[in-house]
Amino acid sequence: MPTTTRVVRLTTRPRGLPAPEDFTVAEEPLPEPGPGQVLVRNRAFLVFPALRTVISGAGTGLLVPHVEPGDALFGPALGEVLAAPEHGPLRPGDLVTHLHGWRDHAVADAAGFTPVPPDFPDPLALVSAASAGYGGLTRCAEVHPGDVVLVTGAAGAVGSLAGQVARLLGAARVIGTTRSPAKAERLTAELGYDAVLVTGERPFAELLAEAAPDGLDVVLDLVGGEQLTAAVDAARRGARFAVVGAVSGQLDPGLSGGNSPAVVDSFRIVTLGLSVRGFTLLDHPGLEAEWRERLGAWLRSGDLTFPWTPVAGIDRAPQALSRVFTGDTFGATIVEL
Repeated sequence: MPTTTRVVRLTTRPRGLPAPEDFTVAEEPLPEPGPGQVLVRNRAFLVFPALRTVISGAGTGLLVPHVEPGDALFGPALGEVLAAPEHGPLRPGDLVTHLHGWRDHAVADAAGFTPVPPDFPDPLALVSAASAGYGGLTRCAEVHPGDVVLVTGAAGAVGSLAGQVARLLGAARVIGTTRSPAKAERLTAELGYDAVLVTGERPFAELLAEAAPDGLDVVLDLVGGEQLTAAVDAARRGARFAVVGAVSGQLDPGLSGGNSPAVVDSFRIVTLGLSVRGFTLLDHPGLEAEWRERLGAWLRSGDLTFPWTPVAGIDRAPQALSRVFTGDTFGATIVEL
């Protein structure tokens, strides 16, 4: 069994967007598993923009604790069990998902690990955090056949799957947004988006009016800011909004990472009967299991593609986080160990 492991720790609070020098990759002693604990060798973990919020010390009411200087980072990961309690549900060799990423090995209570079915077609897809997009489209916004759907931040880990999911749920037209013309081409050519709006080229409201001249029925908002403002202005009567992320605030070096201001027309929300709901997984017990089942079926049938950007090795993980903020990745950004 291994006696040491490498862990990514926060060295200093970032000033603005995180940079590689704000982190340290340290080799440390690996504790032996205690009673009821499992030892896992990680195979991969997710790099995600919301990490800025927890390492900045900003924001209130978070579902996870802030990371303080000296603390290890965390996030979704895929690993292989090396040791487990004799009478527990896990066995050496089992694949599991968990939230102890940003390290080579994890030791934690068995309840914190979820087994991956042996026949699951692409286990890496389970660390993408895309269940949030699925939940927004099925629990908050409830896509109906024939809907026109907008997914903001379409080229990220959640958005790259959410557009495909919206189509599978019956959407007639799916529109995405991204900062990159090259990503826009990939989203339409590979992932089934009907139109992708490249932000920054022209006023976003103009782009949206051209792409959805008759208005929007569903909005899965991962960005906030001016995109949310324009989406409210473009909504049809009874449109449903699922607010799942706030990337505009997390990508803005002038903000703390714990807020994402947006101006919306409340008069329009009232007169058109719009619904705007925030989404968190904790509010929807059982959703994660439902998503895993449907994800596996869609991957097996070829109806859904899982796009991701590989990063080789834990030493490159801090640089990978910077790449997420500069837009130099597509789909989920995953560090392979």
